[in-house]
Amino acid sequence: MKLLLDTCALLWALQDAGRLSLSARRALRDPENTVSVSVVSFLEISLKSSLGQLRLHGTAPEDIPRYAKKADWQISPLVTDVAAISARLPRPTEHCDPFDRWLVWSAVRNDFGLVSRDYAMQVYVPRGLKICW
Repeated sequence: MKLLLDTCALLWALQDAGRLSLSARRALRDPENTVSVSVVSFLEISLKSSLGQLRLHGTAPEDIPRYAKKADWQISPLVTDVAAISARLPRPTEHCDPFDRWLVWSAVRNDFGLVSRDYAMQVYVPRGLKICW
């Protein structure tokens, strides 16, 4: 299975794996699965950290890509069609985070299971999103 970590799942996997569900931890450890991290998550971490909305314990935003590579996770770029078409996703009032919308559309377009605890993402399941939690 191909998996894409949402930003929270990325940070938890790197810093506090106990916050991940047992199912998510197993999926990330399964050698049959390919785990990817989107550059969108790196952007979100950097931006939210600089605005004081996110505190990273013992690391800096610029270190996260290196840790992801060290974990042997693939880095998924934000490609043109994901950036250009993500606005077509429905905009439910309970879920309007633009970073999440890019991650959702990237997961759908690339047939990834999105590793996410964000229950608001369920609204995208009818659009093809597969959630791993």
